[in-house]
Amino acid sequence: MKKFYSLVVICIFMGCKKDTPKPNPVIKKTVPAIILTDERKVEIDTATISTFKSETLKQFYIASENKTVWGNLEKRTYILSQLEKSDKLGLEPEDYKASQLKKFESKISSLNDTDLATYDILLTYNFEKYLNHLHKGKLDPKKLYTNWDLDEKVFDINSVLIKAFNRNKLDSIVENIQPKTQTYKQLLKALEIINTFPDEDIKNIESAEKITLNDTNPALINIKKRLLYWNDMTGKDSLTSIYNKKTFEAVKKFQERHGLAADGVIGAGTISALNYSKERRKKQIIANLERWRWYPNELAENYFIINIPDYSLNVVENQDTTLVRNVVVGTSKRRTPVITSYLKTVVFNPTWTVPPTILKEDVVPAMKRNRNYLAKKNITIYDSSGNVVDPIAWNENKPNRYRYVQSPGYSNSLGLMKILFPNHHSVYLHDTNHRNIFGRNNRSMSSGCVRVENPLELAKHILDEDGNWPQDRIDTIIASKKTMSFKITKKYALYQWYWTAWSKKNQLLFRADIYDLDSDLYAKLRN
Repeated sequence: MKKFYSLVVICIFMGCKKDTPKPNPVIKKTVPAIILTDERKVEIDTATISTFKSETLKQFYIASENKTVWGNLEKRTYILSQLEKSDKLGLEPEDYKASQLKKFESKISSLNDTDLATYDILLTYNFEKYLNHLHKGKLDPKKLYTNWDLDEKVFDINSVLIKAFNRNKLDSIVENIQPKTQTYKQLLKALEIINTFPDEDIKNIESAEKITLNDTNPALINIKKRLLYWNDMTGKDSLTSIYNKKTFEAVKKFQERHGLAADGVIGAGTISALNYSKERRKKQIIANLERWRWYPNELAENYFIINIPDYSLNVVENQDTTLVRNVVVGTSKRRTPVITSYLKTVVFNPTWTVPPTILKEDVVPAMKRNRNYLAKKNITIYDSSGNVVDPIAWNENKPNRYRYVQSPGYSNSLGLMKILFPNHHSVYLHDTNHRNIFGRNNRSMSSGCVRVENPLELAKHILDEDGNWPQDRIDTIIASKKTMSFKITKKYALYQWYWTAWSKKNQLLFRADIYDLDSDLYAKLRN
């Protein structure tokens, strides 16, 4: 039974083939002409432009006939102010040479033609870099992760910038190119909120044992300091080592904000979350802002959105959340991939083919001990010609020459249903035969696929667009134990994404970084 339990507790690993997506073709557009005014203009040496090795910069100045364009004080002031306060959006002002540009501006009236041209180029180059970072992120996720399947974001920076320049609407460009999604806005708010917290000087909390209501523990002094610091506990406190009712309620509030079991028990998970400093949380928010710039700027009309570290699935239709489900996601060794796709098919009564890893680690050793092992699990052995193989005739020295297929049914490892969507990783949403796991706090338990709570209700919801899917129809299909597939006619996008921070109603919300991505991403952003 132990071997079988490991077989069914692990999510069904279907290979997760990592195909390298083909890059989108580069489409060059005609750059509109820049309308120059009567401010001081000088010629720019094209060789200087070439040193920046930027095609967009080159095309920008072709549009101005290789003349300086930032003679207008108001336009320069806007760009300088945006770059100087880019930290408010989670970016680094010195990535855009904010200090150097400010020095140029301070002596602009005395700049010779060469220096004025250099200043002009630097303004353009760094503002374009800033806009690109805001629109699609500073880093390329395809170069960071092999299991992230996101469409490349195309951005015609010159068309956007020149149109705003010519219409004197530079003041709206920054807001317009950023993601419009609610979570991104909540992250910007989270950055604003955390910047209001003072510097902290609270010692690390150390406790080797769980702390429950009315316990006495010296660690409670620093725990209370943390709770007061984060505003989970208010008012004055004597800061004693007694776990009183007031602290108990504050701990529950803290746990809820961090996606922990809000039971008031102070265990290892709660201590770990309490030990995050303000600076570490701020870095986490900035890393999540970068991720959200990789995602589409706007979401579809109807969509499934899965937050992997939050173990949650939301169905959103016409900007209204219509269903919420708990999910189980991949372990840190077999991670659920980040995917943008669309729902395609519902399969009732699916079969399950034992994947190579489970075959090697669980099935083969069990079969060597007991040839009836698979038969008891309703799994049939097939040879390469599709013929059923008697377990007695099974060649234990060549187990990979067979297919091992579990018949449909309530105890099938995929459960009673799966939802398919195009992806390069052979993963999908599905039911499970361990339906009691959704109440657990940590649900990073599968091998990449996403298991969904109450999946038949979810299937009915997405199939029943025209009222043709009453519950008894689904019940009849399930009772037949026959595998049946149905196309999803209503258009649903699928966003299977990863984020560990946001805000809601002026409160900071965080989740455990189950794949340890945040600190590494932040470090790369600052390199």
